[in-house]
Amino acid sequence: MTILTLIPLFLGNLRGMQLIIVLVVILLLFGGKKIPELMRGLGRGINQFKQGLNDAREEIEKPIEKADSAPAKENDK
Repeated sequence: MTILTLIPLFLGNLRGMQLIIVLVVILLLFGGKKIPELMRGLGRGINQFKQGLNDAREEIEKPIEKADSAPAKENDK
């Protein structure tokens, strides 16, 4: 998925000048130095989420290990 496909999900029906205004306000609020840090943190969070999903999927698909149901019997009586 690219960022262009995600923008409509978060920003609704913003078009053209409205989108530019929102981006300028975000730049003013967070500053040029904080935005890369925020995006880096967001990327790490997404990667950890995907890793968690993969781990859960592997755990679900892992075959169940069967324990020996019949214990060894001794013939000495």
